[in-house]
Amino acid sequence: MNEILIEGKRLRLRRANSTDLNYIMTLQYAPENLKFVVPFDENYHREIINSDGSKKLDVIIEEIDTGLAAGYFMLRELDSPCIEFTHVIIGRKGLGYGREALRLLMKWSFEIKDFHRVWIDCKDYNKIALHLYESLGFVREGFLREIILTDGVYENLIVLGMLDTEYFLSVRS
Repeated sequence: MNEILIEGKRLRLRRANSTDLNYIMTLQYAPENLKFVVPFDENYHREIINSDGSKKLDVIIEEIDTGLAAGYFMLRELDSPCIEFTHVIIGRKGLGYGREALRLLMKWSFEIKDFHRVWIDCKDYNKIALHLYESLGFVREGFLREIILTDGVYENLIVLGMLDTEYFLSVRS
C-alpha cells in the first residue's frame, strides 16, 4: 500500500516504496539533475524505504489523475523539530509541479507534522531552484564556501530556511 502524505489539486505526495527505486535512481542520475544534487546509491534509498520513516523519507510526487510519478523529495531529520528537504527533483519539468509539490510539502511539514523549521541547501549556481525557494518564502540563511567536491571541483551551497511563524503568516496573507 502507498502511504499518502498529502494531496493537492493535481499532485499527491506519497511515501516511496521498493517499486520506486528505479525511478529515484534514474531521476538522480539524469544529466539535467545530476549537476544540482549529490546522488545517493540504491542501497541508501532501499534503507530509507525499508525503515519505519521516523528519521528519513523518500517521497514520490505523483499526478493524481494519471498516477504517474512527477518527481521526488528526500526528507531528513524527521526526528527533530527542524526538517531538511535534501533532494527536490522534478521529473516532469515546465508544468509548475515544483512549486505545487513544494507548497504541499510545506503544508505537510508545518500544518500536519508541526515542524518548527524547514531548511534546504542549494548549489549557488542553481538559479531556477533558488528563485523558486525564495518566491515561496524561504530566507537565505548562510553561504557554505567550497563545501562539496563534485568531479574534482569544490562547490558552494546556499542554505535557506523557513520558520513555522513565517509559513503561517504567508498562508494567511
